[in-house]
Amino acid sequence: MLLLAAAFLVAFVLLLYMVSPLISPKPLALPGAHVVVTGGSSGIGKCIAIECYKQGAFITLVARNEDKLLQAKKEIEMHSINDKQVVLCISVDVSQDYNQVENVIKQAQEKLGPVDMLVNCAGMAVSGKFEDLEVSTFERLMSINYLGSVYPSRAVITTMKERRVGRIVFVSSQAGQLGLFGFTAYSASKFAIRGLAEALQMEPLETRLISETTSVCKPEQVAKQIVKDAIQGNFNSSLGSDGYMLSALTCGMAPVTSITEGLQQVVTMGLFRTIALFYLGSFDSIVRRCMMQREKSENADKTA
Repeated sequence: MLLLAAAFLVAFVLLLYMVSPLISPKPLALPGAHVVVTGGSSGIGKCIAIECYKQGAFITLVARNEDKLLQAKKEIEMHSINDKQVVLCISVDVSQDYNQVENVIKQAQEKLGPVDMLVNCAGMAVSGKFEDLEVSTFERLMSINYLGSVYPSRAVITTMKERRVGRIVFVSSQAGQLGLFGFTAYSASKFAIRGLAEALQMEPLETRLISETTSVCKPEQVAKQIVKDAIQGNFNSSLGSDGYMLSALTCGMAPVTSITEGLQQVVTMGLFRTIALFYLGSFDSIVRRCMMQREKSENADKTA
């Protein structure tokens, strides 16, 4: 049995070694590159834009609020490394009208050249029990979080394929890796992004990346990790021990971009699944306890 397991491991390593040239893309050079960031006026999106600008990229910021865009532009320009760099601001809702999104992307490319990297960071979250959320909330989150990533990606994909150069980054969430209490609308929209990214990576584009971020980390930390993984062409990006464990547990049929990554997933899957079962039990216990406390509180109010 041990010999069989060893033989399987050796065969697996050899297979990964043979296909590694096919799955490991060339690093993307950011100096002079055109990076488009949706949701770039604040939070992680703005931090990603700053990180790319620090490395010599030209930036197009896309968001709805024009005042926030102009403020973000000023902040980003403080980090320039040469006088040729440009920060372009475009005010548009990326989740409403594909033709409008396509037009603004064309305008950006006419001014700063073809898009080398697109970072889909526009999104929002709404929490609440499933029956308490309005149906319109599900529609709105699917529109903003999912279609808000589909439209910009669709607008840049043709040029990227023609040039055989490009990165498409989908900023997701741990709620896009496992279902969480109170986030039925949000989790569903983030799971949709994961499916989009996995399907898109099978098409003949040099690389594309889905980023699963850890909410407990600072936006600056998340941005640095995302940019680093985007440059290298990694499919998964995570931060912290919990982020690493979730990425390994939910890798499923996702691609690997190195032999090391594939081996780590194979070796750690069993251990991480065991740990995850304890987490799930703890989550269920917390939810049940909170529900019981709420029921007691409501009953006490009725009898008072």
